[in-house]
Amino acid sequence: MILQADGEIGEFRDGLPTETALIEKGYGDVDGAFANAHAVVSLSLSIGRHSGVPLETRGAIGRYIAETDMLEMYGAAKVPHWNRDQLAKMFGRTAANTNLFEGHVGGGFGVRGEMYPEDVLVCLAALRLGRPVKWIEDRREHLIAANHSRQQTHHIRAAIDKDGNILAIDNEFFHDQGGYMRTHAATVPDLAAAMLPGPYRIPAYRVLGHIRLTNKTPGGTYRAPGRYESTFVRERLLDAVAAKVGIDGVEVRRRNLIALSAMPVTRALETLGTDIVLDSGDYPKLLDKALDGIGWDALQTQIAQRRKAGELVGSGVAMFVEKSGLGPFDDVRINVGTDGLVEVVTGAASVGQGVETVIAQICAEKLGASYDNVSVIHGQTNRIARGLGAFASRVSVMTGEATRQAALKLRDKALAAAAELMQLSADQLDIVDGHIIRLDGSTGPSMTLAEIAKALEPGSNLLGDDEPGLFAEASFESKHMTYPYGVHVAVVSLARDTGGISVERYLVAYDIGKAINPMLVDGQIVGGVAQGIGGALYEEFTYDDRGEPLAVTFADYLMPTAREVPDVEVIISEDAPSPLNPMGLKGAGEGGTNAVGAAIAAAIDDALGQPGAITQLPVSPQRIKALLNSKM
Repeated sequence: MILQADGEIGEFRDGLPTETALIEKGYGDVDGAFANAHAVVSLSLSIGRHSGVPLETRGAIGRYIAETDMLEMYGAAKVPHWNRDQLAKMFGRTAANTNLFEGHVGGGFGVRGEMYPEDVLVCLAALRLGRPVKWIEDRREHLIAANHSRQQTHHIRAAIDKDGNILAIDNEFFHDQGGYMRTHAATVPDLAAAMLPGPYRIPAYRVLGHIRLTNKTPGGTYRAPGRYESTFVRERLLDAVAAKVGIDGVEVRRRNLIALSAMPVTRALETLGTDIVLDSGDYPKLLDKALDGIGWDALQTQIAQRRKAGELVGSGVAMFVEKSGLGPFDDVRINVGTDGLVEVVTGAASVGQGVETVIAQICAEKLGASYDNVSVIHGQTNRIARGLGAFASRVSVMTGEATRQAALKLRDKALAAAAELMQLSADQLDIVDGHIIRLDGSTGPSMTLAEIAKALEPGSNLLGDDEPGLFAEASFESKHMTYPYGVHVAVVSLARDTGGISVERYLVAYDIGKAINPMLVDGQIVGGVAQGIGGALYEEFTYDDRGEPLAVTFADYLMPTAREVPDVEVIISEDAPSPLNPMGLKGAGEGGTNAVGAAIAAAIDDALGQPGAITQLPVSPQRIKALLNSKM
């Protein structure tokens, strides 16, 4: 039989319960708030099991070179150094004789790149056979064996005053972990518990999360892990509060948002080993930007007219706070060759998010090099001693700041060498497109970065006690994450005869402090929305009564195509730079996905004219038909 996470606790082995852990967090006087509340709003909500489905399925090549006693694995992603260290430990080797090499992938999305059994097996086979061993999964294997995610059931209630201000939230939820704990352990439910309060003043908060093992595919992270789930739950709760006190969904949010003057906000919660301190944000201003962007008032007029004509159409708003820039460190080494080419070596990983472009931009700007001459080396454990890879929307913040620091060091080093060679002081010089120029605009002999690199080769009198070469290294350390935030607005229409749901318009306003490359940010957001629509309306891993997986092909596991995803309207905002790094950066990788389920659910409620109708994701046409029939 199929096991349910919110069912009775069983044993997966004699004496070992299927409830592997409890997550408890909170602050404030929750019981007191409920005792004195004007009203209490309660909901039971669930999010379906789905996950990232990249175009390329997973694959790996193991190779053992006996002559040098070197074990190599090709096809790493996301966290190559961490996986290298684990493989070395498993095989009784060291980091020095174990190397991992990243493959070029179009997307990671959390599901790709953590340690999987197949990574271990190709290495083991290569060691035993003495020959390279390649493995690649087919689509059916991917849908069955790659990490699933999201499946949670929440029972949440809010204590409110007569105006709809939230006094306290009390939440209990059940997280379906599947057959066993994966390498991320409790990351997803922990983030769901810690991030649920979102952008709102919540004077008192209590959450109890049950991590339960079932007989399904093990769960892991998927883009905006824990936040897609908790945003759906929190925003459904806000809409229920609005219905309770007779105000609209926008007004209830305005009344409960954290004010700009309250920033920074310490939440008395922690996750991922860091205290939650909302570093900066003007949440009301971004809400206004989003409403202006979609033309909210005119939209409501249009919707009213269409309803009079018999259409089922509605709009919904959802807000969220993301987290990004997880530390604790990132290292970067920048080297200028005697050919003038600049190489940035980082322990970050590229999983299709454009890390090569962004890091090269920062390096070129701060160093004064030509962007076209900068290359970024990543995901190769033999090129840099340590690295934390790419997850938690961390690379722009952590690797970006380390790159900025290293580039400035290198610039100072190059100018000092140029000053000596040109018999000028360094403060009279600058570097533009790889050429040394005089700040006063005068002409005369000049140099290039390539010529300086040659002048610093071994044996040069310029070196003194310094190492040969034109290079610099830097590490950036951070104990706190940065917190971008956003607003999603959805417009949907429903088909009375089939229950079909069409997403007609979708807008995302996202404040990330500083956008290094707005085009990449836009792409991240649009792609994230597409994945969020999948989880809201189409994608679900289902099982039969015996626990057999039913969604093993794209005929069973439905994904949105270009037809189902509208042109996404994107507002990239820079009103609240992070005070935690000099460039004010916050990560942009997950905000497009975060609130899609919540916004679409609100829009469907509005189209149906039934507040609180949507209590689970994905929303199927059958569910819409049942709700329509219930009104008849």
